[in-house]
Amino acid sequence: MTNTFEKILQYRLMPRIMMFVMMVMYIKVINWGMSLDDLSTQQSAMISVVSGAMTGTIAVWLSSEK
Repeated sequence: MTNTFEKILQYRLMPRIMMFVMMVMYIKVINWGMSLDDLSTQQSAMISVVSGAMTGTIAVWLSSEK
């Protein structure tokens, strides 16, 4: 059991899975925003928040890689 956890930590599977999920959700939000005819301020604010979150996760990802 410990060997499995060591492999998960060694290959950093959880951060990679989390980045993949964030990337998929970011693409879905951008596609959703582009499919709307007229964006409201609330909708554009949500797209902005998701874009900011994606920027933050990329910054954390890049700073953690050595």
